[in-house]
Amino acid sequence: MQENVAQSTFEKTRLEEGFYLLRFQNPSKERVKIQRNINSNFIQFHFSGKGEGRFFFNNGNYKIPLLEENALLLYNPKRDLPIDLELQAGSWVISIVISLKKFHALFSEDAGYVSFLSLENRDKQYYKDSPLTPGMVIVLNQIANYNVVPSIKNLYFKAKAYELLSLYFNRSEEPNVEQCPFLSDEENVLKIRKAKEIIIANMAEPPSLQELSREIGLSLKKLKEGFKQIYGDSVFSFLFDYKMESARKLLDSGEFNVNEVGLKVGYSTSSHFIAAFKKKFGTTPKKYLMSLSSEA
Repeated sequence: MQENVAQSTFEKTRLEEGFYLLRFQNPSKERVKIQRNINSNFIQFHFSGKGEGRFFFNNGNYKIPLLEENALLLYNPKRDLPIDLELQAGSWVISIVISLKKFHALFSEDAGYVSFLSLENRDKQYYKDSPLTPGMVIVLNQIANYNVVPSIKNLYFKAKAYELLSLYFNRSEEPNVEQCPFLSDEENVLKIRKAKEIIIANMAEPPSLQELSREIGLSLKKLKEGFKQIYGDSVFSFLFDYKMESARKLLDSGEFNVNEVGLKVGYSTSSHFIAAFKKKFGTTPKKYLMSLSSEA
């Protein structure tokens, strides 16, 4: 598996032998092309969390769209299927790439019910486009917006990849919603996603939780529970991490000083920004900039 894509739009995590999680993101305002070589021994699952994309095959002569909140399964045992993906601005995709051997091991003797692995089809090419369930949307957002310590990141991704595959092949069942019942309602999932977009767009002056709940039309209790369920953290803990990561990228750009960066992410005094940055990254913004200079 060889990569040919800008690092800023791609992250690969090896979960196990023959089992990979790929995260594609296009934060720019332009379309971006992503290409990877993947051989015929692998099955591909592509999940579009936001925005749209298109897969190209046969030197661009054949195209398959990947619509927002849709999944695309690709498998061809007779030829390699390299990823040639055009991703629209602001889009992101989570992909699972798994070897045929590993995939068979997941199902063991039950593999026969997976239609594209049946005896009559296992030597044929196969693709399937299908909408995501609300449960799959939740897991995708948890992967895209993970908030775990680095030491368990691989374990977290592995657990979520297995959960995503389980939900994909168990569509006849309702998602388990006992822990947070309102999430069975797709409309409420969309409201929680809207809440995240609102606080990000207004990170320098975010609304209160009460204001946010009124704006999205969801009770305060359901906002808190739903946000924690989908994004793995409270609203303002999530916002804190987002602000600090934005601050780090602004410092990386070299276009702003420490005071300017602090103001952009919502800190009226530099001392508060410095304390927050140190809490997140274990160093001050000034020392962080000095480390960048020493690496240059």
